[in-house]
Amino acid sequence: MIAQKVKEITPFIVMEVLEKAAEMEQQGINVIHLEVGEPDFSVPQCVSQAVQTAFSEGRTHYTHSLGDPELRKQIAEKYKEEYDVAVSPDQIIVTSGSSPAILLTLGVLCEADDEIIISDPGYACYANFIRFIGAKPVSVPVFEEDGFQYRYEEIKKRITKRTKAIMINSPMNPTGNLLSLDLMRELLSFDIPIISDEIYHGLVYEKPAHSILEVTDKAFVLNGFSKRYAMTGLRLGYVIAPKEYVRIMQKVQQNLFICASSTAQRAGIEALKSAKTEVDTMRDTYNKRRKYLIERLTDLGFDIKVKPTGAFYVFVNAKHLSNDSYQLAFDILEKAHVGVTPGIDFGPNGEGFLRFSYANSIENIKEGMDRLKVYLQKYHNLSID
Repeated sequence: MIAQKVKEITPFIVMEVLEKAAEMEQQGINVIHLEVGEPDFSVPQCVSQAVQTAFSEGRTHYTHSLGDPELRKQIAEKYKEEYDVAVSPDQIIVTSGSSPAILLTLGVLCEADDEIIISDPGYACYANFIRFIGAKPVSVPVFEEDGFQYRYEEIKKRITKRTKAIMINSPMNPTGNLLSLDLMRELLSFDIPIISDEIYHGLVYEKPAHSILEVTDKAFVLNGFSKRYAMTGLRLGYVIAPKEYVRIMQKVQQNLFICASSTAQRAGIEALKSAKTEVDTMRDTYNKRRKYLIERLTDLGFDIKVKPTGAFYVFVNAKHLSNDSYQLAFDILEKAHVGVTPGIDFGPNGEGFLRFSYANSIENIKEGMDRLKVYLQKYHNLSID
C-alpha cells in the first residue's frame, strides 16, 4: 500500500514540459528552452579545478556531518561581508543541495498536522516537502500588483495554534521579485519562525537582496551554490539555523544523509574565495537578458505590473490568452516549439500566468520571442507590430 502522504504529492509540471520538449527534440524538432530554472553557464574555472584537485588529493571520504569546517567558515564570512550579520560557523549545516536543507528544517519544526505558511504562487516543491513530513501547507495568495509580496492581513487570518513557520523566498521563484526589509520586519511580529530561502541571492540587478538575518537571528536560512555559481550538478547547499536547533538537525543529518559530498564542499570553498569575477560576469549577462526579455514580452502584449529584479524569471499574466495555463504552455510548446512553464505549477493563484526563464542565451531568447510572436498572431489573432 502506498502511503497517503506520497499520493498527495503533485507533479513538478516544469519537468513534464521539459520531458515533452525532449521527446520533440528526439524527433528532430528544435525547441527553445525558456522553461528551465537552471544556469546555462559552466561552473567557474576555479570550481572545476577544485574538484579535480580534491580527487587527486584523495579528498573523497566523509566530512564532518555539519560540513567541512573551512567551508562553514567561508559561508559565515560571506554573510558578514554581504549583509553585515554575524553568523557562527557552528550554526551552519552543509547539505547535498538546498532540498535536504528544506527537509531538515521542516523536520525539526513540525509534528503531524502542523501547518506551514507558503505563498501562492510560490516555489512548486515547498508544498510537497511539507506534505511529505506529514504537515500541511497553508497557502496565502500574493498578487502581481503588490509585486507578489505577502499581505500582512492575509497571513494573519490564516495563523492558527498549529502554525510552525512562515516560508519566504527572495528573490522569488517564479516571479523574480524581491521582498522588502519592512515586510520581513512585519512578519517577525507574528512571533513564528521564518524560513528564508535565499538560493537566488547574488542574482539581483537593480537593488540588493536582504537576508532575514539582518532583522533577526532566530530565522532559518536556506541557501546553496546551484544558482549563483552555476553548480547545480554538484549538489551543494546549506542551512543557517538558530543555535538551539543545530544539534538536533545534526543528528538528523547524520542519520539521513551523513554529510554532503566531500569534493563538492572543496569546490564550494573555492567558489566563495575565487569566483567573484565569473559570478559578476554571469550576473551582468543575466541582467542584459532580463531587460531584453521584459522589453520583448511587453511588445507582445504582456502587462508586467512590477518588473522582476532578481533570479532569472519573468512571470507574466497571460489571462488574455487563456485561463488554462497548462494547456496554453503545451500549446506554445507544440505549435511554437518554445518551452515555458505554466503558472498553475506554482499554485492556484498562479493560474493564468506563464513563467519565462532567461537562463538561456540572448540569441535563443530572441528566437523564442520571434516564434512566440508568430504563434500569437496565428493562433490568437493578435495584431503585433
